[in-house]
Amino acid sequence: MNLNLIAYSIYIFITTIIIIRVGSICYHNGNVFVANLIPDDKAFCLQINNMLLTGYYLLNIGYAVITLSNWSTIHTMIQMIEAISSHTATIICILAGLHYLNLFWITKFIKSKT
Repeated sequence: MNLNLIAYSIYIFITTIIIIRVGSICYHNGNVFVANLIPDDKAFCLQINNMLLTGYYLLNIGYAVITLSNWSTIHTMIQMIEAISSHTATIICILAGLHYLNLFWITKFIKSKT
């Protein structure tokens, strides 16, 4: 029996929840960093933060959906759990890497301003 459709559904559900949750946390806490970069224009900072959130969603949800094409056929429940776990872990590692890369560049930019 091919369990790919079930695995795809579970994977997309889990990764979408993770991506949306991390995105909302970064959006709410990211206002501080953006406001530090442009302290005089709060409306512009909010627009930049909205654009960053939109780009974040497009990149990560798009990547999560594109990875579905690389999955092999799943025949057992064990294979399904392994596939979902490994692909979800990959998405979480990518999210963490992108987050720390963004913090690195923001911090570097702020230090270069002073």
